[in-house]
Amino acid sequence: MNREDVEKLSTAAKGKINLLNSNFGKYFMRAIMAGFFIDVAMIYSNVVGNVFSKTFPEWGKFLGAIVFSIAVLLIVMVGGELFTGNNLVMAFGAYDKSVSWKDVGKVWGISYIGNFVGCLILALIFAGAGASGTADYFAGFINGKLSIPAGQMFFRAVLCNFFVCLAVLCGIKLKSESGKFLMIVICISGFVVSGFEHCIANMGIFTVAFCMVPGLSVGAMLKSMVIVTLGNIVGGAVLLAWPLRKMSADK
Repeated sequence: MNREDVEKLSTAAKGKINLLNSNFGKYFMRAIMAGFFIDVAMIYSNVVGNVFSKTFPEWGKFLGAIVFSIAVLLIVMVGGELFTGNNLVMAFGAYDKSVSWKDVGKVWGISYIGNFVGCLILALIFAGAGASGTADYFAGFINGKLSIPAGQMFFRAVLCNFFVCLAVLCGIKLKSESGKFLMIVICISGFVVSGFEHCIANMGIFTVAFCMVPGLSVGAMLKSMVIVTLGNIVGGAVLLAWPLRKMSADK
């Protein structure tokens, strides 16, 4: 990374904490909107998977992964504050000493809560609308998702946010809309088709599944959320942000 790209990330980090400190309501609404966009992608992806589940499940998985990319495309092109993307941006700013670790924690915490509010609202509306007939589809995968061994779940989350943050980085770095579109679709579809774990997407998935599938364990969902959230932080803030700053270090 050249100095211009380092400054873009550091400036983005400073912009996030400045907005949060100066206009909490605006920042929180951006976080809620990011939750909406993640749920739009979650709904789209799972409906596509359900449509193909009985005939061409492999195509359902592949196409569902591609359409999930709409989440980050909307966040990058329309605007929104996504917790997992902030894992990269804010940690990079802290490594570059443009923001403090206290600022990092504040942005992470508020964006996480806002994302949850957005995911909860849209997921409840989707479930209330009948979830497009996907109850059996959710029932077919949700228990397996919750029963992933803790170690595997953590590393799937690490890899997930490495992919997601690469997409966010491309959205910040690239100048052309077509270039952003292509790289975001490649990165995001990669994590989905690989079966990696994204904590914000899981907020929407678990809400819909809880409404549509009887007998789900709230404890198992909370355990998954904790493990996946920690893994996502490591994937964005440690596995990607730290080496990016080190390889471009000039001070």
